[in-house]
Amino acid sequence: MTNQELQDLITGWFTDPAAVKLEFTEEGSQFLNLSIHPDYLHELMYYLKLNRNTSFDYLFCLTGIDWGKELEVVYHLESTDYRHIMVVRSKIEDRENPEIESVQDIWATANFHEREAFDLFGIRFKNHPNLKRLFLSEDFEGYPLRKDFVDEKNMVVK
Repeated sequence: MTNQELQDLITGWFTDPAAVKLEFTEEGSQFLNLSIHPDYLHELMYYLKLNRNTSFDYLFCLTGIDWGKELEVVYHLESTDYRHIMVVRSKIEDRENPEIESVQDIWATANFHEREAFDLFGIRFKNHPNLKRLFLSEDFEGYPLRKDFVDEKNMVVK
């Protein structure tokens, strides 16, 4: 299946693709990049894994990004049956209470990836079975990979 065929199939899953902020790009890459509103992310991911035409059975990377105004979660998926690779992005505009639905119930590998994004960016994954810090101590204050994080004790002065 080509990237265009994947795009057409996925677009057909939503009655109003504009309402879910569904956008596709290839960004000069061989991988199809898809952006979707966080409220519809879990539904999309469920279809991507279970649909027999897509069968994205492997979540091999989940990354948090702080863009300044908003946070973003980026998922890299692969279908080991069809050898498709796709990048799914979802921006979270609420920096004070960044939340997105967990995909750990779809891919067990998301468990530690989501905990890492929570630990370092403060992104809360709703319905995660064990969302707690992974690397930092429970009493650590703040999220060190966020642009607004300040650590006066360990700041490097140039």
